[in-house]
Amino acid sequence: MAKILTGIQSTGTPHLGNILGAIIPAIKMANESNEESYLFIANMHSLTQIKDKKNLSDNTFATAATWLAFDLDPKKSCFYRQSDVPEVTELAWYLSCFFPYQRLKLAHSFKDKTENLKDINSGLFSYPMLMSADILIYNANIVPVGKDQLQHLEMTRDVASRFNNLMGETFIIPEAKIQDESNYVTGTDGQKMSKSKGNTIDIFVDDKSLKKQIMKIQTKSLSLDEAKDPNDCNVFKLYKIIASEDDVKNLSLRYTQGGLGYGEAKEILYSEIINKYDKNRKKFFELMDDKQVVEELLIDGAKKARVQAQKVLKRVRANVGY
Repeated sequence: MAKILTGIQSTGTPHLGNILGAIIPAIKMANESNEESYLFIANMHSLTQIKDKKNLSDNTFATAATWLAFDLDPKKSCFYRQSDVPEVTELAWYLSCFFPYQRLKLAHSFKDKTENLKDINSGLFSYPMLMSADILIYNANIVPVGKDQLQHLEMTRDVASRFNNLMGETFIIPEAKIQDESNYVTGTDGQKMSKSKGNTIDIFVDDKSLKKQIMKIQTKSLSLDEAKDPNDCNVFKLYKIIASEDDVKNLSLRYTQGGLGYGEAKEILYSEIINKYDKNRKKFFELMDDKQVVEELLIDGAKKARVQAQKVLKRVRANVGY
């Protein structure tokens, strides 16, 4: 049976772009697939950016609660917190000893972060080896990735092959499953929704705060009566991802006929988000009020994850000579 692995960093409460672009597709794949799925909160990766204990803990629970609020079934997947599986960091060290320094210097993510972050630590530099350990420790065959993460997976394949060639067959070489990013989730400024750009929409806030975010979506300066191109509107770009096909067609027609103002379009989008995600938002807040439920699920998931991780690490240690 093939194994599928997906992780998401806990750098904050997942925004609408994370939910639509990564979390919902991963949960659908895990719940509907016959393959074995490993879904984890990458809170050790988050330490490269977050140095506040409470912030890191709260973000981890918020990320876990989001997955659960969108109906992830922990019985069908191995759902865990990265920091609860110490075997991963041990493997990351072994892999680091088999991967050239010069290759790590070429990592796109490190170059990008050195230009945008004040805290340039060695964890950022060795990040690809921890990511490789996350994948290889579970014999993952399939790793869904965006095009921006493809280089990291190539590094994983490279270090696994190097280790296998030098120390004997040890790791399964994983394959990438490139995620369709042709319809990426638009942020409030029209660019791809991202925390680093400050253009996100957080649905896990009170209604008033959510509406305030929607009203900040940038639009063109066209009058109420003018016909508008719906596909050139940031509000509509979000609406068509969320709403039903019929509702999208109806709103599109109103754009092209004129008489629809951007303020009303934002109100329609706000109502759609409120109605569509009402159950998910309520469940999220319930879980955040009872973190013990989330904690127990994560601990149970880590126990299952460690069974597999220990098998792989035992093979690695034997082949290294320990």
